[in-house]
Amino acid sequence: MTKPEGSETSHPLVELRDLVKYFPIHGGLLGRQVGAVKAVDGVSFEVNAGETLSLVGESGCGKSTVGRCVARLLDLTSGELRLDGERIDGLPQSNLKPFRKRLNIVFQDPFSSLNPRMNVEALISEPLRSHGIVPGRAERRARVAQLLDTVGLSADIMDRMPHQFSGGQRQRICIARALSSEPDFIVCDEAVSALDVSVQAQIINLLMRLQADLGLAILFISHDLAVVEHLSDRVAVMYLGRIMEIADRDQLFAAPAHPYTKALLSAVPLPDPSVRQKRVILKGEVPSPIDPPSGCPFRTRCPIANDICAQIRPELVEHTPGQSVACHFPG
Repeated sequence: MTKPEGSETSHPLVELRDLVKYFPIHGGLLGRQVGAVKAVDGVSFEVNAGETLSLVGESGCGKSTVGRCVARLLDLTSGELRLDGERIDGLPQSNLKPFRKRLNIVFQDPFSSLNPRMNVEALISEPLRSHGIVPGRAERRARVAQLLDTVGLSADIMDRMPHQFSGGQRQRICIARALSSEPDFIVCDEAVSALDVSVQAQIINLLMRLQADLGLAILFISHDLAVVEHLSDRVAVMYLGRIMEIADRDQLFAAPAHPYTKALLSAVPLPDPSVRQKRVILKGEVPSPIDPPSGCPFRTRCPIANDICAQIRPELVEHTPGQSVACHFPG
């Protein structure tokens, strides 16, 4: 499979500006809204063609919500989302079909991502049929065989059902389905976290090979920094609905500037047990996204927080070339 001519653009492939996503909380006898879960509160980033941007952070920080908003599986509360320069955040679901061909998602759990009543051929060929990419049944079957070969599976499995496969095989089938419409951009939402470590390595290597062969852009959502370091071009660190730091991979892992990033990296085990690393132990619990702290969302657990941190929320600004940080005292 090859990317269409003219796919190279002078602007980012995906642009997200000030994404806000709140989930209303209803209560009382009349079911009125009594509050909101502020899952994502002002996230901005860009993903270029052929680039992998990883989004990392603790569970509940909002990274999966960002992925689902980018894939337009969730409507944005506010903000702008552009695909290849064209805004798609305000489009109704009925008008998103042309864009869904170019943007796909691979979910965390391959066991619940596949319809148990459909065989492999039907699962992978459905996008081919619905988008009118391959109209004929025989041609679709040939394309499914090609896609299975692309992800390292045999065409002999086309008539088998999802329950007959292992977790790694199911995830390969999910990736083949995501590739079937020849997208420019794929969201991988914790796509390897439910797999054994050896299978994780196989799927990561597969994603890297596919990106190199097809020129895919990938938003890789994960909490595993060892995996992120292996396959990312850039890394964005999230905490309580906001991006704390975004930088080139090598720069972020070598010289993190935000206290939260430093704490996350200090918890990653080193391959050499004789090398000692200074652990940063964060105190307390992650605040509730229903009632986040004033000022900097990380200040209640930050070891260097000051009075200004409670009063003014730091903006994400450039700290060094290629590295932006949302902190009053970066370094």
